[in-house]
Amino acid sequence: QVQLVESGGGLVQAGGSLRLSCAASGSIYSINVMGWYRQAPEKQRELVATITSGGSTNYADSVKGRFTISRDNAKNTVYLQMNSLKPEDTAVYYCKVTTPLGYNYWGQGTQVTVSS
Repeated sequence: QVQLVESGGGLVQAGGSLRLSCAASGSIYSINVMGWYRQAPEKQRELVATITSGGSTNYADSVKGRFTISRDNAKNTVYLQMNSLKPEDTAVYYCKVTTPLGYNYWGQGTQVTVSS
């Protein structure tokens, strides 16, 4: 069994910053891709950013230049530094990890609310 524990969400004013963390533990021996997704009310879940074990990153156009994804492979932890937050960034943010065999695991989600 794999557990993903997210932290760092909260309420922030527009223009502010937050840092999300997601730590993976349990029966997981290696992780290929780690990433963050988000889901706003009445919208589909969307990709925010991903990072491979080698450090290659991918960002949604809407967050490029404002968000930075990073990871600590030794700790099986992925981070999302979010700067210059906008009200449209308000959503539940989910962590996802993918193993080399293609298994996906999701976190429980953490709420990010940006007030105008």
